[in-house]
Amino acid sequence: MTHRKFRLDRFLSVKAGIPKDAVRLLLAQKRITINGEIASDRLAQIDYFSRITMDNILIQDHKPCYLMLHKPAGVLSATQDKQHNTVIDLLQKNGLNSTITADLHIAGRLDLNSSGLLLLTNNSDWSSSLMSPEQKVSKVYEVTVRDPISDDCVNAFEEGIYFPFEQHKTLPAKLEKLSDKRALVTLKEGKYHQIKRMFGRFRNPVLHIHRHAIGQLRLDASLLPGQYRMLSEQEAHALTSFNTN
Repeated sequence: MTHRKFRLDRFLSVKAGIPKDAVRLLLAQKRITINGEIASDRLAQIDYFSRITMDNILIQDHKPCYLMLHKPAGVLSATQDKQHNTVIDLLQKNGLNSTITADLHIAGRLDLNSSGLLLLTNNSDWSSSLMSPEQKVSKVYEVTVRDPISDDCVNAFEEGIYFPFEQHKTLPAKLEKLSDKRALVTLKEGKYHQIKRMFGRFRNPVLHIHRHAIGQLRLDASLLPGQYRMLSEQEAHALTSFNTN
């Protein structure tokens, strides 16, 4: 998903109620600007982050927004839901303005009962790039399982596990044991319930998953469950530079 582009005349028709035919006159009178420049072409392409004014009145001025949330278990990675509290509900409860949350979406979901680093943004180009399977951005999870982790399991993660239903073999994943029943798992893809299903091959149920990092970005240790902070432009840019090794 990327930001849709619109013709200037269509945008003004929808946002300002100006008939498309009237846009020509406004342009001739130099009354419209796009990103600070006087507009002259009614067919000019604009998007969500284009700054548009008419008669020096601001019509659109969205700024990119990127934030990290320490998602608690039991909160749904969704923007709205009738049954569960969502991460958007949580952000609003913690004081984030609804004018900001209204445009946010999630870049890389976590299961309902998983916790840890969750990224949200209003920039769909950025999130699409970050989550693209072709980029193979690494994600690091701390996983707790019911039974001791065998060496065969470690080796299978490293070699990749074949799922016949999807006819897909997982990319090599790093499984680093922290104790008999805890491990760090590093994935470079994100298939449906992938970690649970990989451990499921060894009949070892996953009890909890906590995401520590996406690419070079680690969950801020100062954030308690439910807390968030904005990412800097530098942090956001670094995530899509794909120097993730």
